[in-house]
Amino acid sequence: MPPPSDIVKVAIEWPGANAQLIEIDQKKPLIAIIREVCDGWSLPNPEHYTLRYADGTQLYITEKTRNEIKNGTILRLAISPTRAARQLLERIQSSGLDSRLDALKELAKLSADATFATEFINMEGIFILTLLVESGTNNLLDKFSFGEMLAFTLTAFLELMDHGIVSWDMISIAFIKQIASYVNQTTVDASILQRSLAILESMVLNSQSLYKKVAEEITVGQLIAHLQVSNQEIQTYAIALINALFLKAPEDRRQNHVNPAMDFTQTPPGMLALDNMLYLAKVHQDTYIRIVLENSSREDKHECPFGRSSIELTKMLCEILQVGELPNEGCNEYHPMFFTHDRAFEEFFCICIQLLNKTWKEMRATSEDFNKVMQVVREQITRSLSTKPNSLDQFKSKVRCLSYSEILRLRQSERMSQDDFQSPPIVELREKIQPEVMELIKQQRLNRLCEGTSFRKISNRRRQDKFWYCRLSLNHKVLHYGDLDENPQGEVAFESLQEKIPVADIKAVVTGKDCPHMREKSALKQNKEVQELAFSILHDPDEALNFIAPNKYEYCIWTDGLNALLGKEMTSDLTKNDLDTLLSMEMKLRLLDLENIQIPETPPPIPKEPSSYDFVYHYG
Repeated sequence: MPPPSDIVKVAIEWPGANAQLIEIDQKKPLIAIIREVCDGWSLPNPEHYTLRYADGTQLYITEKTRNEIKNGTILRLAISPTRAARQLLERIQSSGLDSRLDALKELAKLSADATFATEFINMEGIFILTLLVESGTNNLLDKFSFGEMLAFTLTAFLELMDHGIVSWDMISIAFIKQIASYVNQTTVDASILQRSLAILESMVLNSQSLYKKVAEEITVGQLIAHLQVSNQEIQTYAIALINALFLKAPEDRRQNHVNPAMDFTQTPPGMLALDNMLYLAKVHQDTYIRIVLENSSREDKHECPFGRSSIELTKMLCEILQVGELPNEGCNEYHPMFFTHDRAFEEFFCICIQLLNKTWKEMRATSEDFNKVMQVVREQITRSLSTKPNSLDQFKSKVRCLSYSEILRLRQSERMSQDDFQSPPIVELREKIQPEVMELIKQQRLNRLCEGTSFRKISNRRRQDKFWYCRLSLNHKVLHYGDLDENPQGEVAFESLQEKIPVADIKAVVTGKDCPHMREKSALKQNKEVQELAFSILHDPDEALNFIAPNKYEYCIWTDGLNALLGKEMTSDLTKNDLDTLLSMEMKLRLLDLENIQIPETPPPIPKEPSSYDFVYHYG
């Protein structure tokens, strides 16, 4: 016979005690059920307790929500919302930082529950939170803990206000100014910024008077900066606040009047940037059209802004050439190319704007990368100018050779040639790290051999449709190989590879023209590209397994891996590049803490031995 519908079987937990399995009679008052549970654990004052869901899906169970309890639900006995709110308020106002931080964490969770929120607000809890925010770091004492405390404080405040228990109009101007200051800062913790944007949005949407106060502290221009970050949540909250400001703005303020002439008021470059743009469009019309069409056909995020680029580039050229500055008698910089054309500066700009567009394309830049691109372009220009080209055409040739990849290569080589990297301690550290890095590369090569590779069957015919597969066993002791009907899309199981060679039987690994199949097949021997991808395994009794790698990368992987199996040195170009890259990264990581610190050439002297060793403790 099924149990009555008003009887629910549940488990109730309490820290440090065995759970109680009870039947809840939904006809009984909730306080009576709580009293029975408290009696089961001999807990006094049952009025101080309530029931909560153990999985956290809902916090407090009330007379209104108790009918949602299902059979088999796990509940937890907890202190009542009234008592919890009182205890949290006391801890929030205590002097101990750890206690306050823990209390604010718990408050941020509990504030989502309407029952708790009502009790906390009735105890002037929101007033206490606003005072905490208004007082800033002075009240929170420890600046290290300030960011975390503030984030939980703002979370709790927003959750409490979202219940609609109190009006937003009770918020003070000091609180609004403090929240706005977090939004206006260039560097602020992401969690604080996110909550500050959400609070300002709620203020604007819920009160016309608060809209006016927020609009005095925050402008749309300040919020646009937050749309250029990579954090999508920040972007979303910033857009939401912008929409709220537009929605609540009076009709006469909803138009954003934009005057393009305002872009040319800052000097430098002033109107010089506009003159350069006009010169490019008139004198080099084909170049101008190409740049504009190129960018209009790109995705929005990869479009190089022509107007902004021209203004910033003109400003940069003025800085490099010191245009607008007073003559300096001590300066001996002389650039003959500027005396070879009547409009030399404009021509110089036209070359550099093409360079900027080319570098933007090479870097696959987005609007967020604008400053990075400008830094690379500045380096390309200054490096080319340092060679003192005699004409603008020579400058154009030199700057074209300095691609983005070439700039990266030059930076790397210059960093590695700095005195610090040549000092004995750094050289010693590099030599110590190198075996570890080589072991890492070796393991990567062997792992790739264990995955295996598909090779084409060797044939003199132009058509090659047959394939075979080879892979190393997981214990690195046997090479398994066999023919395939078609090129596989993934790894091939060992069971389908019928042939095998024990690694112990391998006599040598030969490459290129030394391979047996390069000597035997004249057509392959004459093909230089194939010869560069050929290698063979010589095994007992004087037999060979012949390979032609599908590409140079696989060739390096297999020749390195096979040499590693035989205990020989890995000598491929890929290994050299990997070693340089990984070694450079590891060196930089280990020297991070020593940045801008002079590294001595010799170690410090060993101190003299103490006069006695009486301070040494001898264990009995």
